Amino acid sequence: MSQDLALYGYWRSSAAYRVRIALNLKGLVYETRPVHLLDHGGEQHAPEFQALNPQELVPCLIDRGRVLTQSMAIVEYLEETRPTPPLLPADAEGRARVRALAQVVACDLHPLGNLRVLQYLTTQFGLDEAAKGVWSRHWIGVGLDALETMLAGNVATGRFCHGDMPTLADACLVPQVYNAVRWKLPMEGYPTIRRIHEACQALEAFQRAAPEAQPDAPPPAG
Repeated sequence: MSQDLALYGYWRSSAAYRVRIALNLKGLVYETRPVHLLDHGGEQHAPEFQALNPQELVPCLIDRGRVLTQSMAIVEYLEETRPTPPLLPADAEGRARVRALAQVVACDLHPLGNLRVLQYLTTQFGLDEAAKGVWSRHWIGVGLDALETMLAGNVATGRFCHGDMPTLADACLVPQVYNAVRWKLPMEGYPTIRRIHEACQALEAFQRAAPEAQPDAPPPAG
C-alpha cells in the first residue's frame, strides 16, 4: 500500500467519512490509521496523537510527512494538489454554491452533534441517550430543512448536489444523512436529499467510504 497518504480517523466520524469519500473519488490510495474515540478514554487524547493535532480531533491526513487537519481544509488541499477529478466546479459561482452547501453541514450542522458536544451534554447537564436523541434530531432537522430547500429550488442541482458529478457538497451530505438515520430522524420530508443520497450510494467511492466498511468498525450485531 502506498505510504504517501495516511488517514487517521474513526469509523463513525462524519468528518473522517467526508475525507474518505474525497480520497476515493479522486482514486487515491491511502493507509487507514484508526483512532478510537471512546476506548481508553479516547485515543485522540493520547500524547502521540495530540502531537499531530493539538485539537485532539480526527481526521488527520499525512501526505509524505506533511500533517493536515480539519476535514474541509484537507479536501481543499487534495483539490489543489490532486485536481483530477475535480470536486469543485470550474466557475466561481458554482464553487461558491458547492462550498455553501458543504458548509451548511460542516460548519453549522455537524458541530452541534460532535462527540465532544454530546459528551459535554451528558457530563455537565445530565442528558441521557433519549435527550441526546431529541437534541440531535432537532439540529439535524434544522440543517436538512435548509439543505432540502437550497437543493430543490435551484436549477444547478442535478443528479448530485451540483450537476451530474459528485462534488464536495455530496461528500458532506452523505455522512450527515448517515447521522440522521442513526438518530432516527424521519427522512420523508427530504425527497431531493434522499434522491441525491441514493445516487451517491450507487458509486463505489461512497460505498468504500461507508462507516461499516472501515477496518475499525465493529462486527455486525448477531
